[in-house]
Amino acid sequence: MGKIVTLDPTHAHSLADLVDIAEHNNPRTRVVWERAKQKAEQLGIAKSAYYPVLTGIATFADERAIEPFPKPLAPRGYIMVEATVVQPEVALQYLIFDFGKREANIGAAKAEALAAGANFIQANQEVAFQVTSGYYKLVTAQERLQAAQETLKTAQTTQDAAEDRLQNGRATMPDVLNARAETSQAVFDLESAAGDEKIARVTLAEEIGVEPSPNIVIAAQKNAPLPESLTISIDELINRAMADRPDLMAQVAEIRAADNEVRSAKAEYRPKIVLSGSGAQQAIWPSADYGQLGAANEPVWSASLGVEWRIFDGGERKNRLAIAESKKREVQDAFTDKHDQAQREVWTAFIAFRTAQRQEQAAVALLDSASTSYSASLDAYKYGVKNLVDVVTAEKQLALARLSSVSARSQLFLEAVQLEFVTGNLLRSLPPATKLQTQDGQKQ
Repeated sequence: MGKIVTLDPTHAHSLADLVDIAEHNNPRTRVVWERAKQKAEQLGIAKSAYYPVLTGIATFADERAIEPFPKPLAPRGYIMVEATVVQPEVALQYLIFDFGKREANIGAAKAEALAAGANFIQANQEVAFQVTSGYYKLVTAQERLQAAQETLKTAQTTQDAAEDRLQNGRATMPDVLNARAETSQAVFDLESAAGDEKIARVTLAEEIGVEPSPNIVIAAQKNAPLPESLTISIDELINRAMADRPDLMAQVAEIRAADNEVRSAKAEYRPKIVLSGSGAQQAIWPSADYGQLGAANEPVWSASLGVEWRIFDGGERKNRLAIAESKKREVQDAFTDKHDQAQREVWTAFIAFRTAQRQEQAAVALLDSASTSYSASLDAYKYGVKNLVDVVTAEKQLALARLSSVSARSQLFLEAVQLEFVTGNLLRSLPPATKLQTQDGQKQ
């Protein structure tokens, strides 16, 4: 199956647009959706066991048989009989009672369908999370590119100051060469940042499910309000995850399905009550080599009520039951592992968000200090108070502070999304776990 959607390189896509496209276009969501539909059809198959089976049969036969016959009537002790038969028939078979096997099979199919639905939600959330991560990584790459451009301007400013002082006889040629080296390094870093930005575009396109290429444009909002604080305690976050995570819901459904498979396997040890019947119109034209036989065209029928009870099967039922009980233990252990994993992921996301908050605050202060330090060092160098080494050192600190600020800001957004993902609230309508800064309180 080919791609459904192609991106318009002239249109700037918002994050919501990209997530919506990915949900419809990403191959993984389409695969899981087809699996969910298959499970729904399996439920229909299981329910069909409650209905009778009606079969139409048409028989056309021509046969020749030897029939024993007393010698006083037939000198050879037998007669040859030939018969042409035409018989349209309708046969009915209906399982009346099976000690709960059909009910167990339907219960297992329902649980599997619920698990498939939960897996579909999980796949959608995972795709949305991957697209969101790719989106913010692209935003980070673009902001790093902008920071690299600003760093190049800073390096050129430093170089201009050094060359100006050289012309006035107040600087040495090594100072100018040092400044030029910093400018060349800034150009190198700029080209690297430009390449990383294009790679981030390709990666985002792949996450969406379109042909990977750098021809994707996003509508990134500059200075968007940052997540300011948590609105839910860690205990409430864990409770939300336990109640709303689709992967845990799928595991619970798998346990129910395993329970019903055990019931179905146990029901095989019990008898079945089956009603059978048939009705036909039989037309026959027999002939014999001795005596006369009459043709007939009459309705015929049969009806029976039988009890079927398998007494010995070489251990098939025993082994099926053992497999079903083993599968039940397996899914129970898997749920325990998934439950512990979910708690660990919530704790990790909670700690990571708090850490990202403090890192972002520190990065803002660092950028402010580094910017002030560079401006002061440059002014002092122009007046001959400091040497170029001090200016270059301050320049490097400013470049690192710009990159730290970009990374810290994007990381805070990513950790906020991670919190929603690990608690099962991504793409859902529950109140978010974080609160955004107000416009007045937004950090510039």
